[in-house]
Amino acid sequence: MEPLDGAIRDYAWGSRSALAHLQGRPTPSAGPEAELWLGAHPGAPATVRRDGEPVSLADLVAADPGRWLGARVVERFGVRLPFLLKVLAAESPLSLQAHPDAAQARAGHAADAQRPAAERNYADPHHKPELLVALSPFEALCGFRDPAESAGALAAFGVPALEPVVAALRGGTTGLAEAVRLLLSWPQAERSALVAAVVAADVAGPDAELARSLAADYPGDPGVLVALLLHHVRLAPGEAIWMPAGNLHAYLRGLGVEVMAASDNVLRGGLTPKRVDVDELLRVLRFEVLEDPLVAPQEVAAGVLRWPVPVDDFALHRVTVAGGVPVRLAVPGPRVVLCRAGRLSVDDGRGAVALAPGQAAVGAAEAGPLVLAGAGEAYVATAGLD
Repeated sequence: MEPLDGAIRDYAWGSRSALAHLQGRPTPSAGPEAELWLGAHPGAPATVRRDGEPVSLADLVAADPGRWLGARVVERFGVRLPFLLKVLAAESPLSLQAHPDAAQARAGHAADAQRPAAERNYADPHHKPELLVALSPFEALCGFRDPAESAGALAAFGVPALEPVVAALRGGTTGLAEAVRLLLSWPQAERSALVAAVVAADVAGPDAELARSLAADYPGDPGVLVALLLHHVRLAPGEAIWMPAGNLHAYLRGLGVEVMAASDNVLRGGLTPKRVDVDELLRVLRFEVLEDPLVAPQEVAAGVLRWPVPVDDFALHRVTVAGGVPVRLAVPGPRVVLCRAGRLSVDDGRGAVALAPGQAAVGAAEAGPLVLAGAGEAYVATAGLD
C-alpha cells in the first residue's frame, strides 16, 4: 500500500469547512471545496509520491496496467481504473442530472464526434452509475415518485399555468415524460414568473418548503418544479442511495462517500446555469416510479459491510476495526482505502500505511488481502469482479 493524495475540486456548491474538518485542516478553507477525488480519472487524478514528487495515479496505471489493475480488470475494462472514489461536500444544491447506460454512452460519444464542441453531451463512452453513503445527515432528490403525488403537489400551488403539467401527471407514468418536457421547455421569458408564482403561493408543507429553498438558489429555473416530481430523501449517517442509469437525481446538502464508474457523462435537467439538452435528457431518462431509493448494506464479515449494486465496475466496503482485532478483507483487483475516523494501518502484504481521518492509500491488484488494524472506520473501493 502507498499513501494517496486526493485532488480537491472547487465547485461553487462546495462547503468551505466539511472536507477540511474531515482531514483535520484549519477551517474554513479559502474557497469552496466540493469533492475529494481518489482515483485515476483524467479530470483530476490523485497522486502517489515518487522520490518526494507527486506522480499521477493515472500515469502509473497506464505505465504498468498489469501490476495496478490485474489481468481480469484489463480484460473487462481496458487500461483504466474502472471506478472513482469521492468524498462529496455539498453546501448548496447540485444540478438535476442523469447518466446514460453503457450502450447510450457508447452511441452518444460516437455521435458527438460529428457535432460542434458546444453541442456535445458525452465526454467518454462509459456509463456512470453511482452509490452514495452519507457521512452526515444528507439530503438528495432521487428518482420519480408516484405521479399522482406529484400532481397533487403542483395542483396545491393553485397556479393556472401549471394545469397542463398536472393533467399530464394525472395520466400516471405514461404522462411523466410529457410533464418533464413541458417544464424544461417552458418559454424562457415566462420562467421567472412561473417559479415566482409557485414560491408566492400561500401553501405550507414539505413540497412548498423545497420549492422555496431551491428557488432561493436558482430563481427562474424550471428545475425547481421538476424537483417536486422526485423523492426528497433524507439520509442518516450510514444510509445509502443508488443512482442507476436514467435516474434523475440531485444532491442538495451534506457530506458523503461516493463511488461510481469512472466516467464524466452528465446530462443536466435544471438547477444549473449550464446547458440543458432537453431532447437528449428525455431520451436517456427512465420514466418509472422508483419505489425505494435507499439500498441496505450486507454484513459480509465481522466488522465489514458491503452495499450490493448490479454493476461490476466497483464495490464498496465499510470496515470497522475495534477492540484491537485486525480485520482481513480479500478483494479483487486494485483497491483504494479512505480512513473515515480513528487511526488505522492498512497492509496488503507488501507494505503498510498509517492513516488518519481523511487520508487514503492505494494498492496494486497483484498484492494480497488487506489487513486493517488499529481502531477506526475505513471505506474500501475496489472493482466488483469477485
